[in-house]
Amino acid sequence: MNRLASISASPTLREYAQGVANGTIMPVANFLAPTVEVATSVGRYKVYSQRNRFRIPDTLRTLGGRASEIRFEATDATYNCEPHALDYPVDNLEQIEEAQLENVMREGADSISEIACLDHERTVVTKALETVGAGTNKTWNSSADPIADVDAAILSVIKSCKYGSLMRVGVLYGASAWNVFKNQQNVRSRFIVGSGGKTGIGLAVATEDVASQLFIGNPDVRTSYMVYDNAPEGKSEDIQFLLDSTILIFARKDAPTRRDPSFMKTFRLRGQYMVPGSYMRDDGRVEVAKFDWSEDVKVCNSAACIRLNIGT
Repeated sequence: MNRLASISASPTLREYAQGVANGTIMPVANFLAPTVEVATSVGRYKVYSQRNRFRIPDTLRTLGGRASEIRFEATDATYNCEPHALDYPVDNLEQIEEAQLENVMREGADSISEIACLDHERTVVTKALETVGAGTNKTWNSSADPIADVDAAILSVIKSCKYGSLMRVGVLYGASAWNVFKNQQNVRSRFIVGSGGKTGIGLAVATEDVASQLFIGNPDVRTSYMVYDNAPEGKSEDIQFLLDSTILIFARKDAPTRRDPSFMKTFRLRGQYMVPGSYMRDDGRVEVAKFDWSEDVKVCNSAACIRLNIGT
């Protein structure tokens, strides 16, 4: 076994790579599609919609009778954790000491984790937007009440998922939508600077964490700053926010399962996220540090998300 292969097989490096990968997961991607760790790369999961709604089973068992069974039906869907990989070439191995070589592998894990997590967030947000469709337009001018609009969406999502207080609600702003919200007149009047001023909630700064207290049920609130270049190749860049003027209000659990009615989930093989390895390039001059993982992003409850498009 060559030196790079030996180091990449080290439990210490594997633990480091997986720790970095989990720590680098973009907050918005994990917010919108939390991870479900699964034992097999292919399996079943519950899928809900307006037609196929979540229902609480009857748990009462009569004497001598059978209990209600929790099971997957033929209409449920299949996840398939497809392989993902990125390579990190390492040249001139003979000039690198073993301690330095391990640091090179750690550096590779850092770089690849960042790129992988950016790609994952783009996939999650894009799939969410494709699922919810056009959404509802809202004009948040000086006469509008943005808080009432979001509250109405929150209550609708809670009714749709039918999971009660076991299910949290997430409110995800696009960057432009958050800018409109926090500067809207009727929202700004709820915040107090200093110890005096108008009656309100008593908060000094309009951040996502304190904005949660403005809404019914204190939902989790985040903002997406994911950007992309909208210009064709060869043209001047046209950088846009991926979510931009959109708000998604959706059902979520921090630790979802294959059966709960959360809006979205990311299925990953347990213990197999960002696995390090190595191989020699075909020219024999460069050895490549490779990192592999498997995942599948799924919309599990299309009825449990509402899209608002914000204008002024």
